[in-house]
Amino acid sequence: MSAISVRDVWVEFGDQIVIENLNLDIASGSFVSVVGPSGCGKSTFLRLVLGQDRPTRGSLTLDGQPLRDEPDADRGVVFQRYSVFPHLTVLGNVLAAYELGESRFAARLFGAKRRAAIEKADDLITAVGLAPHRTKYPSALSGGMQQRLAIAQALAKDPKVLLLDEPFGALDPGTRAQMHALLKPLWARLGMTVIMVTHDLKEAFGLGTRVIAFDKTRHDPQAPGRFGAKITYDLDLTRDSPVPVLGFLKPPAETMAAQ
Repeated sequence: MSAISVRDVWVEFGDQIVIENLNLDIASGSFVSVVGPSGCGKSTFLRLVLGQDRPTRGSLTLDGQPLRDEPDADRGVVFQRYSVFPHLTVLGNVLAAYELGESRFAARLFGAKRRAAIEKADDLITAVGLAPHRTKYPSALSGGMQQRLAIAQALAKDPKVLLLDEPFGALDPGTRAQMHALLKPLWARLGMTVIMVTHDLKEAFGLGTRVIAFDKTRHDPQAPGRFGAKITYDLDLTRDSPVPVLGFLKPPAETMAAQ
């Protein structure tokens, strides 16, 4: 299980309201794409789920338990900039996630535990298509390969929730398409909940099972920070049930087929 519940959440920085009165439920195993204009609170929402930021008011829970105040093994994250260790090989980067998780103070594993961790790391490296580059350092990898490595590193924690903050924004279109082809089967196989922030609507609809749009619905020219962002669209892209969207229902599949 990895269901997320957001209740009456406000985020304020001084007199600047970023998010106002957010209520949201994310089902376990969903792939939620979050879209919206720059500065509308998308990344702030992601940081709330990660635990980097705390709401001014309201609460967030994971499987009914309050989210911890700092990132933990329940939540993996991949940023737009390649967040890998430049001094470690591909294997070393993925292995580090296991070592830090098992031995936080020594950050090293020995004997049977180390051999088991190497085997798991190799499985992940193979899953993201980096097996031929196992002994290379990040500087010898392309941007797409480094992002594959960042995904493998995040998955090494076996997180309940994977958070993606514009993960493919810096990649060329061809490499981005390769990353899409990599990520969706991985998500389906691992069954985790994914929340991805993106500016690319094609990417949002192509990967997500649900698309949520953030935006400010009210504006005060005299006080730009007076109102925060809300969810303006909530689109369920699965085909097995009608879903309320702005007060309307998406027609059931059988109705659409009869038209």
